[in-house]
Amino acid sequence: MLAKDVFDHGPDPENPGWNHWNLKDETLFNGAVMGRLITRVDDDGKARLRMFPERRHENLQGIIHGAVTLSLIDIALFTTMHTLGSGNAGPSVTLELSTQFVGGGKIATPLDAVTEIVKETGKLVFVRGLVEQGDHRVASFSGIVRKMRPRSDSVAAPL
Repeated sequence: MLAKDVFDHGPDPENPGWNHWNLKDETLFNGAVMGRLITRVDDDGKARLRMFPERRHENLQGIIHGAVTLSLIDIALFTTMHTLGSGNAGPSVTLELSTQFVGGGKIATPLDAVTEIVKETGKLVFVRGLVEQGDHRVASFSGIVRKMRPRSDSVAAPL
């Protein structure tokens, strides 16, 4: 499970119906690179992870850098495990991520990864989804996450 001392997943007062999805140590990747993230489960049962793109997320073409979109997708795999699956998004790793970029993302417009679980087993979670800004699609993707269990020395080990 997600440790409360390292992770913030409470209600977001600025966005009713949404929850934070942030590490308490903002110097780690999620906070340092991605910025503030929020999540919710939509009425259709899909998970939604939202980021707020800034100038630092822009590439030379004036659109959201592909690496930022890929990072949002990767984080969304774990959001999906936590919100729709077994709830154990803790010590796990991405095994596979297939992404098709279909449009450019705009800066200063929230960017959402909308996901669903295709199948969850004892060791794997299969996720698919879309990255979108309103009606504009930026990418489609599918991914597989391997659930891990922590070893006594705090290093994740395969099941």
